[in-house]
Amino acid sequence: MKKHLFFVFPGVDLTDFHPKTINPMQNRTMPDCTIIPVLAYHDVPQAIDWLCKVFGFTERWRAGTHRAQLSFEGGTITAAEANTANGEVPVSSLTVRVSDMDAHLRRTTEHGAEIIQQPIDYPYGERQYVVRDIGGHIWNFSQSISDVAPEDWGGISGVL
Repeated sequence: MKKHLFFVFPGVDLTDFHPKTINPMQNRTMPDCTIIPVLAYHDVPQAIDWLCKVFGFTERWRAGTHRAQLSFEGGTITAAEANTANGEVPVSSLTVRVSDMDAHLRRTTEHGAEIIQQPIDYPYGERQYVVRDIGGHIWNFSQSISDVAPEDWGGISGVL
């Protein structure tokens, strides 16, 4: 069971406050956080080694030489292979975990967001869709749909 930390401020009534569970479905492939920056690298294994050695990250899991999740003091990043086939500068993105994919997708669609990829169910236990924001930034929205160990989809576990 998760423990919640509450700050009580004078004059604030918390009688009806209930902590919201962001992601009720647990998935060993995904960290217990809501926002996951995805950083593009030309050499992912080299980046993993450097980030772990220099910044003190720990490897959560690795998928071949093209992608890995690294954690540091409760936060997580993804190191991903830079896609430069089109000659563009590598783009970094964010993964944001949501509790209700359908409701979130409706909201983004209603507000005219540019949907780059419709929702797809992935073997690593996530349902995801991708949006480009008004500044050209890529946002990957993800909902856990099953609890999957990295080995179940071809990854290798590190420290989960």
